[in-house]
Amino acid sequence: MAMKPEVSIGLGLAAGALAAMIFDRAMPALIDHRAAPADDAMASSTNRLATITAGATVTAVALIAKDPTVFVIGGAVVVGMHLWHRHANMVNPATGLAVPRSPMMESDIPPDMVYAE
Repeated sequence: MAMKPEVSIGLGLAAGALAAMIFDRAMPALIDHRAAPADDAMASSTNRLATITAGATVTAVALIAKDPTVFVIGGAVVVGMHLWHRHANMVNPATGLAVPRSPMMESDIPPDMVYAE
């Protein structure tokens, strides 16, 4: 059962604002992400947790409202916030450019994880 468009869009925007608030409370500021070393594991883990929490919240609101518009608008905010923080985590503060993840080199493996043959 769909709601009236003005109610549905308003509720979707409210769910999006709730998701943005979850990201605001769970994540450090974007400037801190950009100033930290690129590909920080703690920032990536925190981003994943905020995304799951905000996504679950938006999904719950959409299921209670029984309206897909709420899910679409709120989900777009969750995806946008996730990508925004993920990009900030990929930026090298020295160059100001996003760097791709490099595959782990054998020299990067901690000594206690190397198996003796």
